Amino acid sequence: MTDCIFCKIVAGDIPAKKCFEDDLVLAFHDIHPLRPTHILVIPKKHIASLADVGTEDEPVLGRMLSVAQKLAAENGSGDGFRCIINTGRVGGQEVPHLHLHILGGPEPVGPMVKNLKE
Repeated sequence: MTDCIFCKIVAGDIPAKKCFEDDLVLAFHDIHPLRPTHILVIPKKHIASLADVGTEDEPVLGRMLSVAQKLAAENGSGDGFRCIINTGRVGGQEVPHLHLHILGGPEPVGPMVKNLKE
């Protein structure tokens, strides 16, 4: 996809502070971190969102999760972390390329979602 920012990062057209790369995935530090540890893990293949994956994408999805565990531990979140995949407009997805956020640090991440009934 020619105008996808994450595809441009994969291609090397846009710089990123990479922390992992193999044949399936690329991981890099978020440019606007929300936690002391905030890393994005993306498939190198363009997949618009989690709603668009098929059974053929199972290897890359598994790789994203195993890389998340490794990177969290290496980046100060060995005591726990959160993985988030926002999907679609309602899910808060801002970039139309599947990506997993690794959020962590020394302090608890906080509640999973805001209670809308309050």
